[in-house]
Amino acid sequence: MADQKKYEMDMCSGSILKKMLMFTLPLMLSSILQLLFNAADIVVVGRFAGDNSLAAVGSTTALINLLTNLFVGLSIGANVTAARNYGGKREDALSRTVHTAVTISIISGVILTVIGVVGTKEMLRLMSTPDEIIDLAADYLRIYFAGITATTIYNFGSALLRAIGDTKRPLYYLLAAGAVNVVLNLLFVIVFKMDVSGVALATIISESLSAFLVIRCLMRETGAIKLELKKLRVHKAELISIIRIGLPAGFQGIVFALSNVVIQSSVNLFGNIVVAGNSAAANIEGFVYMAMNSFYQATLSFMSQNFGAGEYKRLNKILACGELCVVVVGLVLGNAAVLFGNQLLSIYSDSPEVIAAGMVRLHYISKVYFLCGIMDVLVGALRGIGYSVLPMVVSLLGACGLRLLWIATVFQIPEFHKVEVVYLSYAITWIITAGVHFLCYVIVRKKVTKKYEQGTPANT
Repeated sequence: MADQKKYEMDMCSGSILKKMLMFTLPLMLSSILQLLFNAADIVVVGRFAGDNSLAAVGSTTALINLLTNLFVGLSIGANVTAARNYGGKREDALSRTVHTAVTISIISGVILTVIGVVGTKEMLRLMSTPDEIIDLAADYLRIYFAGITATTIYNFGSALLRAIGDTKRPLYYLLAAGAVNVVLNLLFVIVFKMDVSGVALATIISESLSAFLVIRCLMRETGAIKLELKKLRVHKAELISIIRIGLPAGFQGIVFALSNVVIQSSVNLFGNIVVAGNSAAANIEGFVYMAMNSFYQATLSFMSQNFGAGEYKRLNKILACGELCVVVVGLVLGNAAVLFGNQLLSIYSDSPEVIAAGMVRLHYISKVYFLCGIMDVLVGALRGIGYSVLPMVVSLLGACGLRLLWIATVFQIPEFHKVEVVYLSYAITWIITAGVHFLCYVIVRKKVTKKYEQGTPANT
C-alpha cells in the first residue's frame, strides 16, 4: 500500500507551483509519447511508402478527433468527479465513480468501432479528400477504429489515476507501448510492405498494451480507487456527474473537430503537396500542443481537488501558476518548432515542396501557439470548479463559430483565397475566445467567493 500511496498527490496543501510541475512533467511526457504513436505512423509511411501515404494518414486526424472527442470529454468528466471525491475524502462515491467510468469507456469503444468502421468512406468523401489518397485513408481508419476500445479504456483509466495525482504510472505504460508501436511500424511497413494498414495495426496493438497495463494497475490498487471487474456497472449519481461535466466538454470537442474538418477540407483544395506539408507541420505542432495541454490537465485536476476540499482561497493561485507555465512552454516550444522547422519537416518527407508547405503553417500557427494554451487553461479552471457549459458555449461561439465564419467569408474573397488566410484564423479566434473566458472566470470566481463567505459549500 505504501508503494501505491507514493503515486498519489495531495493538491490541497503546500506549494502549488512545485506540485503542479511535479504533476505535469510525467503528464507532459505521457502526452508527447502518445503523440509519438501517430508521429511514428506518419514518419514511417512518409519515408517508406511515399507522399500519398503520408497525406492519407495525416488527413485522417481531424476526422478521428471528430468521432472521439465526445468520449474524451466524458473522460474529463470522470477525472473531475473522481478528483472532487478524492479531495473531499468521499470514498464510496470515488469507488462508484471508478466503476462507472470504466464501464462507460467500454461502451464508448464499441460505439466508436461501429461508427468508424461503417461510415469511414462516406465521411472522407464529405471532407473532399483527394481521390489519390481516399482509399488509403479509408484502409487506415477502418483498422484504427476496429481497435478503438483500447484507446477509450486507457483514456478513462489514466484520467482516474490523474484524479488522485498519479501521472507517473501512465507514463511508464506508454513507454512500453510506444516501444512496441515503433518496432511494429517498422516491421509491418518495411518488411511486410503493409503500407498504411501496417501502421494502423501497429497502433491498435500498442494501445491495447497500454490499456491492459492501466486496467491491471487499477485492479491492483487498494482503497476506493481499486477496480473490481465484478463491480463494473453504471451508477446513476456518478453517471450524472460525469455527464454534467463531460458532455459539454465532449460536445465542445466535437464542434472544434468539426471546424477543423472544415479547415482540413479547405486545405485539401490546394492539392496533395500542401496537404502533406500541412499534415507534417500539424504533427510537429501536436507536440507543442500536448506539452501545453498538460497544464490544462493540471489546472483541471488541481482546481477539482481543491474545490472538492473547500480550499477556495487557492483557486486563483492555481490559475496563475497554470497560465505562467503554459505561456513559457508555448513560447519556447512553439518558436523552437519554427526555428528548426526545416530539419523537423525533413523527418517526415524529403520533398522540398512538402517541407516548404509545412513551413508556411508553422510560421502562422506555431509561433503564437501559446495563445491556445492560455485559452485552454482558463477552460480547465472553469471546468474544475463545476462550470462546464459556460466554457463550452464561449468556445463554440468564439473559436469554432468565428473560425467557420472566417472560412465562409474572408477566405471566399478571391484575393484572400490562400492557405495562409486559413491558418491566420487560428490566432485571431484564440485571442478573442481567451479574453471572454477570462471575463467568465472573474464572474464565476466571485460567485464562489460569495458562497464561501456566506458559509455555503460552493461545490453543492
